[in-house]
Amino acid sequence: MRIFKFGGAAVKDAAGIQNVAKVLEQVGYKDVFLVVSAMGKMTNAFEKLTAAYFYNTSESFKYVDEVRAYHYKIINDLFSDNRNEVLIEIERLFAEMTQFMIRNESKDFNYVYDQLVSYAELLSTKIVSAYLNVIGVESTWLDVRSCIETNSDFRDAKVNWETTKQQILENVSRDKLQITQGFIGRDADQNTTTLGREGSDYTAAIFAYCLKAENVTIWKDVEGVLNADPRHFEETTLLQRISYTEAIELAFYGASVIHPKTLQPLQKSEIPLYVKSFKDAAKKGTIVTKGTAIIPEVPCFIVKKDQILVSISSLDFSFIVERNISEIFNLIHEQKMKVNLIQNSAISFSVCLEDKYQNFDQLVAVLEPQFKIEFHKGVSLQTIRHFSPKAIQKIERNNKVLLKQLTQETVQIVIE
Repeated sequence: MRIFKFGGAAVKDAAGIQNVAKVLEQVGYKDVFLVVSAMGKMTNAFEKLTAAYFYNTSESFKYVDEVRAYHYKIINDLFSDNRNEVLIEIERLFAEMTQFMIRNESKDFNYVYDQLVSYAELLSTKIVSAYLNVIGVESTWLDVRSCIETNSDFRDAKVNWETTKQQILENVSRDKLQITQGFIGRDADQNTTTLGREGSDYTAAIFAYCLKAENVTIWKDVEGVLNADPRHFEETTLLQRISYTEAIELAFYGASVIHPKTLQPLQKSEIPLYVKSFKDAAKKGTIVTKGTAIIPEVPCFIVKKDQILVSISSLDFSFIVERNISEIFNLIHEQKMKVNLIQNSAISFSVCLEDKYQNFDQLVAVLEPQFKIEFHKGVSLQTIRHFSPKAIQKIERNNKVLLKQLTQETVQIVIE
């Protein structure tokens, strides 16, 4: 089997969905299992809906109307005679969601987030599956929650691999095209969970590993894996081939094309990963597999914006030792902060943090009684793999450097 994953950019509108069908017809779909993300920026829209609902603002049902209208427009653009059938399915999902909003009594934001944001994936796949059937590409819609079981770490759930593999083998047909959702799963108590933002790539890898797939293809709006994000760099180079190890390194440092958790199950079973353009399916794109680290070998630039550089030192100017570092990391973990860089000296300890859950003020509050805290918000972390002096100069030119750290293959620079 081949596993295909189409992201939000591929299905953002009716023309995008029609193009997905063309790609399937062009490359063949007899042996394909399809993972599809939420449409366009709908995950962001559902996040706004969730925040409005959870914090009891008057806008929550306004957002429901907005996301309904978005999906209705796509349905109206795609369907003519068969519109009512898909509208019934879509309205059933909206009814489920609004009933949850009425009945819910949970005060756990992460739990509520997973129950609501997951509907973006369910709506998307219902529409795509219905369209494929209408044009003669026979497909079956599969609820991914019947396949992927996780723990109850809402918004960052961990996969129960043994149960998941058993359920995937029971529910996936090798004889026909099936379409399922990325990003979501279900815990043992039947609560919907999510695998973390951009988790649809990971979903594709989970199915590939459990099904012993021939390969995985992630269809993007770029030609393949580039050495830099074209949103931040004018000149980019297509990476034709990357090893699993190198791709994991790039993902670890924040390369946005491949999800960090996607690569490990593929590497374990030596399943090749292709990153190709849905705009031109004939192009070769990038392959991630065993072998040479990177072809061509060029500097790779990774940018992480909206970071917080924190310097922590002792109130009495004593050394920062292992016990202090352990305590600091424990507090960072409790506040669900992501550490992207570490640097320590005798009397201070610096970290570059990502405040995904807006918990930084709480972290400062628990650290300040014991340590002196200095921080810079809104900084940018620039990472260069396979750096050269020219590549470093490119980043440092006209920027104020707050911190710089070099290893054999990688340099990380925090700039203001």
